[in-house]
Parts: sequence; C-alpha cells; structure tokens
Amino acid sequence: MVLHITKVLYYTILSDTPSRRRCHSTSIRHRRSFNNYSTTMSGKAAPPSNLKLIGLVVAWYAGNTLYNVYNKKATNMIHAHWFVAAAQLLVGMIWSIVTWTTGMRKAPNLTASDIAACIPIGLFACVAHAGSVLAMGVGAVSFAQIVKACEPVFAAIVGLLLPPIDVKPMLAYAMLIPIVGGVGLACIKEGKGVDINMEAFMWASFANVAAALKGKLGGSVTHNLKGDKSKNMDSANVYAVMNIISFLFTVPMVVVAEMSTLGEEWEKAVSANGAQAVIMNIALSGFFFYIYNEFAFAFTSSVGAVTSSVLNTAKRVIIIVVSSIVFIEPMERNTVIGSAVAIGGTFAYSLAASKKSAPKKKTA
Repeated sequence: MVLHITKVLYYTILSDTPSRRRCHSTSIRHRRSFNNYSTTMSGKAAPPSNLKLIGLVVAWYAGNTLYNVYNKKATNMIHAHWFVAAAQLLVGMIWSIVTWTTGMRKAPNLTASDIAACIPIGLFACVAHAGSVLAMGVGAVSFAQIVKACEPVFAAIVGLLLPPIDVKPMLAYAMLIPIVGGVGLACIKEGKGVDINMEAFMWASFANVAAALKGKLGGSVTHNLKGDKSKNMDSANVYAVMNIISFLFTVPMVVVAEMSTLGEEWEKAVSANGAQAVIMNIALSGFFFYIYNEFAFAFTSSVGAVTSSVLNTAKRVIIIVVSSIVFIEPMERNTVIGSAVAIGGTFAYSLAASKKSAPKKKTA
C-alpha cells in the first residue's frame, strides 16, 4: 500500500518531461497541452502551482521520515552498515535504470568529461550518505539528526576555505553560535554530565563535512549540466547520476570494512528476524531514500535553495519526533531544549545567509 501511494505521488507530482508524460493517462496529456499553451502564451515556462509545491513538500517529508524509520530498522537487524548503505543506493540505481530504459524519463547524454566532473561530487555524496547511515546505525536517530543540524557550521567553514570564497553576512555567522550551543546542550544528560555517543557523533560529523564539500563543489557542475538541454540533465537525472557514482564508491568500502564478516552478520540477521524482514527493510529504506531525494531536488529547483534549506530544517523536527515515538528513544529536557535551539539556529542561519549586503554608495 505504501509503495502504491508513493508511486501515484511520484507520477503525479514529478511528471514534468515529455517522455514521462507519454506514460500517463489522458488527463495527464491534457494537462501537458495546457502547460504547453501557457508556456507559449507567456514566452517562458509557467511557474509551478502552489498545489504542486505542497505535494512536493508532503512527499519529501513523508519519504524522508519513512526512510529514517526503515533505515533504523534495517541497521538494527544487520550490523553491516556499509552494506546497508550500498544496498540502498543500489535500489535507487535500479529505479533510475528502469525509468530510462522504459522511456519514463530521458536518459542522460553525458560525455566522459561530464562524468569526470561529477566524480568528486559522487564521492562526497557517498560519504555523506554512508556517514548518516552509520551514525543512525550505532546511535539514536534523534541524536544523529541533532548533530546533522550542525551542517551549516561546516558549510560556512568550507565556504571560507575553498574558492570561490563565499562570505556570509555577519548575522549568519552569529547564528552558528546557537547551533553549536544547542547541540552541546543536547549532549548534556541530567545527573550524568556530558554524554556523547562518540561513534555516532563522528559519523554524523563526517556526513556534515561531506555534504558541505558536495554542495560547494557541485553547484557549478550541476548548473552547467542542467543548462545544456542536449544532456537531458534535469534535477531528477542529476540526482540519479550522482546516486550511481556514489554507489560505485560505496562498494569498495563494503569490501574493505565488512566483507570478511558480511556472511556471518547476514546469517545472524536472518536467523533473528527472517530473510523477508531483512530484505524488505533494506529495500524500502533504499526506495524511500531515493524517492525523498528526488522530491527534494524537484522542490529546490522550483523554489530555490533558501526556501528548501528552511524546510529541510523543519523536516528534522518531524524526524526527531517520529523516531522518538517509533523507537522509544528517550528525550530528556536538555535534549529537547538543545535540539530546539540548534534547529532554530539552523533556521535563522538559512534566512540570514540569504541576505546580501547592501552595495556601498559611490561618493561624488
């Protein structure tokens, strides 16, 4: 049932290319004609409707929440977390290939140099994804999400270290203080002092660094690819290509880190939970990981990075609440207050970072 609903949402909300529209019903074809008419009359593509944007956000949030739930279930069942991360990316890769081979979406038309330019982005995407999976595998989902709220801190540092230098307004840098302070407060347990799951903190921090580098290096590359219509690189295909490259980087890590014990861990997981449950949770986590990212990419391309960043912050609140309920993760007072401060700081940073300094007036 969940997969059926997601499929309906996918085809309804993301049907924005001719190849995908041909696969839908007559009503969708009528809508395409109307959209073409609107484009012709205005001279440019009509902006997405509010209903479509709401649908994208709902699907993005639902997919992300379900991904976190099924990912945690999968990593609880089998203690081979690099393998889980790779399997999730494999599910997305299969989905992309199906959409290309069936004509639901135009396949990318990339040169060797285009692919080479995407490789560093795919590498950092690999580390960002695997880091998140491992962080949630060895610790609470809520804790991983709180640490990941620190991503703007890493992005700000990367923006100052790597060219082109990206200097934010001072107010934006000031908002980094409540982010760090909130995460620190969330790590203080009543009666115990500072209590940090260092392994989960380390992997979540690696994910933050990788995400910041991916964003810094990927902006110009993806912009150029999407700007050349002959390459068929819309937001969905950009993500699909990065997902494939990310999978190729994840496989060697599975071999190095887990291959020697993978068979044993699989047998333990199957004997304790059953093969069907293990496979289902891994497959569903991979499916929802891919789908929620595609919805998020589509939303960002429609409204811009600032609005998307703000909503991405709000999304963490939902995930923390849902994971705390589903997995009975304790939320002490400091954890609640600290996470609220950190997420609020991230929200404020997103708004402040979008403000540009007023140009200086020329003196006569």
